[in-house]
Amino acid sequence: MATEGPEKTGEEAAGAGAGAGGGGTRFDLEKETELRFEVEAGEKVQLELLTGLAEVFGSELNRNKKYTFPPGSKIAVFTWQGCSVGICAWLKRGERQRKGPTDVGKSTVCRLLLSYAVRLGRRPTLVELDVGQSGVSVPGTMSALCIERPADVEEGYSVQAPLVYHFGSTTPGTNIKLYNKLTSCLAEVFSQRCEVNRKASVGGCIINTCGWVKGSGYQALVHCASAFQVDVVLVLDQERLYNELKRDLPHFVRVVLLPKSGGVVERSKDCRREARDDKIREYFYGFRGVSFYPHAFDVRFSDVRIYKIGAPSIPDSCLPLGMSQDDTQLKLVPVTPGRDLTHHVLSVSCADEGEEVAGGVRRGLLESPVCGFIVVTNVDTQAQVMTVLSPAPRPLPRHTLLIMDIRFIDLK
Repeated sequence: MATEGPEKTGEEAAGAGAGAGGGGTRFDLEKETELRFEVEAGEKVQLELLTGLAEVFGSELNRNKKYTFPPGSKIAVFTWQGCSVGICAWLKRGERQRKGPTDVGKSTVCRLLLSYAVRLGRRPTLVELDVGQSGVSVPGTMSALCIERPADVEEGYSVQAPLVYHFGSTTPGTNIKLYNKLTSCLAEVFSQRCEVNRKASVGGCIINTCGWVKGSGYQALVHCASAFQVDVVLVLDQERLYNELKRDLPHFVRVVLLPKSGGVVERSKDCRREARDDKIREYFYGFRGVSFYPHAFDVRFSDVRIYKIGAPSIPDSCLPLGMSQDDTQLKLVPVTPGRDLTHHVLSVSCADEGEEVAGGVRRGLLESPVCGFIVVTNVDTQAQVMTVLSPAPRPLPRHTLLIMDIRFIDLK
């Protein structure tokens, strides 16, 4: 376990007494200080508040309650008035942690702001636009979630009835027009909710964006600020981005430059990929102490319609008269089931199956939220059936499916 504390090192604190159980370490924190630790691969760490008051990312700790964190957890314990905490770690041998490029801590700041807002009696809305590392749903989606209580110290937010849209990839650049369209859809839904729900209107929203800040990524940030009519923008560790937003956003928008937190943990591409796989695995099998039992069953090709959003780019000279490349990014392309569909994640669309336009494509399919996800585990082209992993038993609630670029192979 790697620890970092501004007041005492682990060796100095160890002399202060035992922590949470045998072999634990006690850390005495002065007021307005923070203890950070990272749970490495093969470890499990138990945290206990012994005296005083403390919080983890804005969520208060209960005294003498043991909190357990699995491998990969990055935790920061902060105290306003001073406290003592005990930490005990269990280590498996022969495993190491991978590190790589630097992050800036956007998700952590969002969690802090949301927790403090709830503790002040507000009901804020989290808008998740990071399609690579979503904190609300599986990767490849854009979503919104009403936050009614602070995040649980161990399990995070209670994800009940989120509004989730299918994007289909882990990077906005694969279809920037769809990304901007779904941003506008989320902004419109949030605005409509604020009109009928005073708590939502007063609570406002906190938007977590992706890390792409150049070219079309920057234009997507500006579009997001305009669509949601934001009044404060927090920029972490990007002075150039700060100056550009100050220049391009309306004068009433307050743009604030903040330094990157000293406790931000670096993640490699492999680590990000594993985090995405873990998020999908949690959707089907549960999280920590809560176990789910997914169902596997066959679905006939004739019972479903599968689409991919966005057609491949073709030369302008080959486009129909009056059509541009942008139009192809929102085109619905029917997908014929084949062996290459194996292990792909599919979104189950909530689109009204009664409304169709020419070619049998549902009206409003792009703007419709999804009601869940399945994974194709096997395709039998001779029998014209595919086997799917589903969180609920058969039949599928809807029959319109959207394919993602994301694959999930359950190896654990």
